[in-house]
Order: sequence, then C-alpha cells, then structure tokens
Amino acid sequence: MRIGELAAAVGVTTRTVRHYHHQDLLPEPERLGNGYRNYTLRHAVVLARIRRLTELGLGLAEVRDVLADDAGKDLTEVLTELDEDLARQETAIRERRTRLKALLESADGLRAEGPVSPQLTSLLRDMKEMGDAAAHSPMAAKDREVLALIDTMAAVEDRERLMELMRAALTSPEGIAQAVRTYALLDELADADPDDPRVEEAARALADCLPRDLLPRAEISEDDRFLRAFYADFAPAQAEAIRRTLRILAGGQP
Repeated sequence: MRIGELAAAVGVTTRTVRHYHHQDLLPEPERLGNGYRNYTLRHAVVLARIRRLTELGLGLAEVRDVLADDAGKDLTEVLTELDEDLARQETAIRERRTRLKALLESADGLRAEGPVSPQLTSLLRDMKEMGDAAAHSPMAAKDREVLALIDTMAAVEDRERLMELMRAALTSPEGIAQAVRTYALLDELADADPDDPRVEEAARALADCLPRDLLPRAEISEDDRFLRAFYADFAPAQAEAIRRTLRILAGGQP
C-alpha cells in the first residue's frame, strides 16, 4: 500500500501518518526500488490502534506506552489513569460552572474588571455604598483592577482572608467615608510631583483606610519586579504615596 491508501483505509490524513512516523509511533516501512514506501497490513493494524487510542483521549506519550512491546504501561493502566484525569476535569468544570452561575446572577461580577471570584464580587457590591464620588474616581477604578489581579493571583485561603479584611475595613460608614476621602486625595496627585506635601497626607489616609495586618511585618524591597511594575502604572506622586503606604503597613514607619 502507498501512504495515501493506508491513510484512506484507516480514516486519517497522510500528514497524520508522517507525524506518527516522526513521533516513533508507527514503524517506517520498507521502500520499494522506486523509493516509495510499501505499507503492509501490520502498519494498518497499528495505525488503526493509534487512532482508537487517541480518540479515547490518550496523549501520544501514553499511546507510545501502550504500543511498547516490553517496558511501559499496559492498556488497562493507561485507561484507568485517563478515567481518573477525566474525573478531575469534570470536578473542575462543575466548580467553574458554579462560579459562572454566581457571576451571571450578579451584575457586579460582569463589570470591566470581571469575571472575579464570588468573594470579590460580594466586596465590590458592598463598595457600591461609596456612591458616585468613588464610582467616577480614576483611582477607585484602578483599585478595583488591582483587587481583581490579586483575586486571580492569590491562593484561595489568602484570597478569602484578604477579602474579609477589606470588607471589614471598607464597608462600615466610617470606612466608606475614609475610602472616598482617600480616593479624592490620590486623584489630586495625578499631575503632582513626588515631593508634593499632599503625598504624605494621601499615604497616611490610605494607610488608615486599610487593615494594619494586610501585609506581613517585613521590609518592602524596592527591587521587587512586581512592585516596580505596579508603581509604574500610577502617576509618580501617586506611586510615591502608595510606596509610603506599603512601608507604613509593613511596619517600616509608625
């Protein structure tokens, strides 16, 4: 058989056959005097088996184990592992659908910085109590973006801890008033110099707005690449205010 005949008989493409040769899954056939490959029934049997195994969801490395003559996993073992992997995927899909359902039931989860976790969705809903002043504040918008970033990056337990701390600090009447004032102070620094006296006032206000145990009591490294990228997203005076705030929260200042 020629390669096209083999591919047609098994229901794959000639490109697939060549790929399986390249992956050492399908043995190379002998070549005739004219240079053409001469495929046999054995090649068709092996190719058909590869197709069935890949259709079951096995990766090529797993198929190679199954096809190995001596060392390697037997078919039952590989299929058992595949079944366990599919079960894990089903669990993950159910959890994602549960999260999506919660987001669809709440408009807050579908805002520009969404989708976000149910915990952050709940916090953002509570923060609506800050009113129009915060809703139209550029710094408040950046704050929500940062919260969404942390929401994505943090481990589940850290995220839950952070959201509870933020909810406790920002959803009381006093916390709301402090947050609105802080956003206004930071917005005013958009065109200011880093040595503007208002920078210290904004830093102190922001520190008072946030829970003191938000960060571990450790030195804030100015060489941290993430922090450098974080500061670069703000105007110079705003970045300086946030830098001072982090030092306060980390115990670097009283």
